[in-house]
Amino acid sequence: MPRVLLILALVLTAFWVFTIVDCAVQPPTRHRGVSKPIWILIVLLLPVLGGILWLLVGRVRASAIAARRAPDDDPEFLGQIGTLSDQDERIRRLEEELAQLDAEDADPRWTPPASDVPPAAAESPEAPAAPHDAELPADGDDDGRGQRGAVN
Repeated sequence: MPRVLLILALVLTAFWVFTIVDCAVQPPTRHRGVSKPIWILIVLLLPVLGGILWLLVGRVRASAIAARRAPDDDPEFLGQIGTLSDQDERIRRLEEELAQLDAEDADPRWTPPASDVPPAAAESPEAPAAPHDAELPADGDDDGRGQRGAVN
């Protein structure tokens, strides 16, 4: 009977030392729950129970951590390469359309606001020139094309 207890004490001591060392050498990314120093204290202060808790709760298995890969090793990334070129093509077409719209002199849908002054009176030399602000509607925020806050 004393031999069994001696062997059990040696096994438990070896288990305790193993869990202390294992907890201490693992990188912080493989500690779950609480921080690394707290896990070391738990394993030290609760020799067998702390070691069991460390192995069951605190330790994250290496297989559970996603291995970092280069983008060309990632199948998801390789599958998206075709869609990225499709997006680039769409952006290029939209930029061409925008450049064509910018190249046009005037918007054909827009007509200048009608003046309250008859054309004959506007051309007469005795009629005072209307200030630019007179073209603005009563609310003062609209430039006549429905664009708020635009001045000139």
